[in-house]
Amino acid sequence: MNGLGYSRKKRLGDLLIEAGVISQEQLKAALEEQKSSKSGKKLGSVLIDLGIVTEGQIIEALKAQLKIDSIELSGIRISEEITKLTDEQLLRKYNLIPFGFSERNPNILKVAMADPLDIRAIDDLSIITGFQVERYVTSVSDIAAAIDRYYGNVEALRVAEQFTREREEQYRAKAAAEEANEESLTQAPIVKLVKQIIEQAVHKRTSDIHIEPMEEQVRIRFRVDGVLHEAMRHDINIHSALIARLKIVSGLDISEKRKPQDGRATSIVDRQEYDIRVSILPTVYGEKAVLRLTQKKGLTRDKRNLGFPDEELEKFDKLLEHPNGLILVTGPTGSGKSTTLYTALSELNVEGVNIITVEDPVEANLNGINQVQVNEKAGLTFRSALRSILRQDPDIIMIGEIRDRETAEIAVKASITGHLVVSTLHTNSAAGTITRLADMGVEKYLIADSTVGVIAQRLLRRVCPVCGIEKEADEFEKEILGKANESKKIMIKEASHRECVRCGGTGYFGRIGVYEIMPVTPKLKTAISRGEGADAIEEISLEEGMKTLRMGAIDYALQGLTTVEEVKRVTYDN
Repeated sequence: MNGLGYSRKKRLGDLLIEAGVISQEQLKAALEEQKSSKSGKKLGSVLIDLGIVTEGQIIEALKAQLKIDSIELSGIRISEEITKLTDEQLLRKYNLIPFGFSERNPNILKVAMADPLDIRAIDDLSIITGFQVERYVTSVSDIAAAIDRYYGNVEALRVAEQFTREREEQYRAKAAAEEANEESLTQAPIVKLVKQIIEQAVHKRTSDIHIEPMEEQVRIRFRVDGVLHEAMRHDINIHSALIARLKIVSGLDISEKRKPQDGRATSIVDRQEYDIRVSILPTVYGEKAVLRLTQKKGLTRDKRNLGFPDEELEKFDKLLEHPNGLILVTGPTGSGKSTTLYTALSELNVEGVNIITVEDPVEANLNGINQVQVNEKAGLTFRSALRSILRQDPDIIMIGEIRDRETAEIAVKASITGHLVVSTLHTNSAAGTITRLADMGVEKYLIADSTVGVIAQRLLRRVCPVCGIEKEADEFEKEILGKANESKKIMIKEASHRECVRCGGTGYFGRIGVYEIMPVTPKLKTAISRGEGADAIEEISLEEGMKTLRMGAIDYALQGLTTVEEVKRVTYDN
């Protein structure tokens, strides 16, 4: 019977050696590390942290050696009948979650486990539920996300209620208590609540957490795939302590409640380090906080994973081959510009090259690259930093954002004098970027001489692979897709927005980049020098093979990767 006949002596280390995944020396090193760290980490986690094995290799070895199946919990809905069998504390203690009953025997409970060799966990679960256990193996992060999905809000509400209860008791005992005393008395549950909110946000693939005070409640919303969704609400009494905790962890002034403040914090969730940018803004009902979550490794990825179609990837490579010149990445906030820039820098980061960046803020640390953090209070602006950088013998300079004429002029002149400069601008299209530089006051002949290429980009939500619905495009949708005159059927996907475990009922799961790459050719250089407008520049680029953002978005819609609604939302038509 799958997973029911298990050895009580087999250990993970021996099993991985038998499977040929690790050597005896590697096991010895991991066991020594486990013993010396005294962190109570399981052997599997230590092996992964040391880079000896991956989570996937452990799962495959366990499957083969124990003859059990693996399971992906994101595609399964767990019934309330099963979630009521256990509590969250037990599940988190043993890193497991029951997800169904066996089809062949209703007395057997199917359980996803990160460590199916944990006999104590199996015995405890069997005693508590009264069922036999059939083991399935999955990753720690998959289990954590599932526990959050089915128990997360319950725990958050329990912690919030605990805080409210403590507050009321405190008021009864000490009506005139100072706010500082209140903070110290109620800190523990608030620390737990903040941690819970961040963990839940990470598991739901959130980019921004919004904590918003209202008249009687605090609303917490998560931005997932570029769109805000309400995650939870709490009593307004919790608000001041919640904001105070965020200020403490991000190094802000707790006593200052009338001015906006910005800070940074870090948090580790599922062994991954996340950088958290905290922004506090006073509103009529109190201070609103927005937390932007960035995975430290999330901004540096292989260029093939950015979503470039083959022909666009070829253009991207050719831009990066230039020894000098100006490469600009443009788009609105949250369009993936930073990821593209960091990917480009990782590609260019070789031993014989000196790369220096000036950023506000530094979003990810890159090995071998000299990164400068802008500090307006100390007088370290983009302009002053760039002047100093030019005396540091750089080969490649990355400017976080060109914000004014002086920064633009320094960037352009640096690119002409033998440096490769990469930067971002907030414009709607690649052609519009050229005219924006001219509007800033940079001479047109300098723009033409320095710019080697412009990349405009957006992020489109991918239609959910589980609940997306295939349908025939109607006349209005054909018009948007540029197929108004075609008589044949055009099949497209639309978001269902029905209850779905994979996407949480949004109809979308994940995002894909759409790009408009405009290499500056000799013909374009002439047009830019003449002072041609954005329309004329775009027309020449289209003649030379450029695909606009809208054209790229339409291609994705016709491939069934996204919807017509997303094409309308993210791109615009002149």
